Amino acid sequence: MPPKPRITRQMILDAAFALVRTEGHEALTARRLAAALGCSTQPILYQFESIDQLASLTYARADEYHTAFLMEGLEAEDEPMLCLGLRYIRFGAEERPLFRFLFQSGRFSGRSPEELTHALEAAPLVGVLSASAGLDEGRAAELFTALFAAVHGYASLLANNAMRYDPEAAAAMLTGLFDALIQKER
Repeated sequence: MPPKPRITRQMILDAAFALVRTEGHEALTARRLAAALGCSTQPILYQFESIDQLASLTYARADEYHTAFLMEGLEAEDEPMLCLGLRYIRFGAEERPLFRFLFQSGRFSGRSPEELTHALEAAPLVGVLSASAGLDEGRAAELFTALFAAVHGYASLLANNAMRYDPEAAAAMLTGLFDALIQKER
């Protein structure tokens, strides 16, 4: 029986996520990861076909983390869409390297904003918007695209600049935008 590997696949994935979370996706190299794990690059290259494969798996983990961050306790909120938007913006402010990895590392090349907001993963969010705004799913999806563009832009400003996050100002902006868009729909 071969000896149990000292550096496991899960250890590498955990370290890759931590590295990207603190230093950004540009830091995800075999050498940087090996240094973080205290090993040579051999265990990393043995466990994964390539750094691209590891980056894809790390991306999936970051996406799961982002979704959990957004959805935590959302069902108990009185204004779920406002809460969701504020959490998205807060993620940009607090998890800057992860935000840039998820949304600014070229993973959406060739897709339109409408494709992103109409993707299967967005369906629950569109459902929340439909229920809270009293709109059919199609109109809610269109409204969601506009809201997403504004929220994502705000979060991007925070993720890419040394700007201060002001939750009250963000809430006022989102509330005003939401109210204006809903009024336009009616």
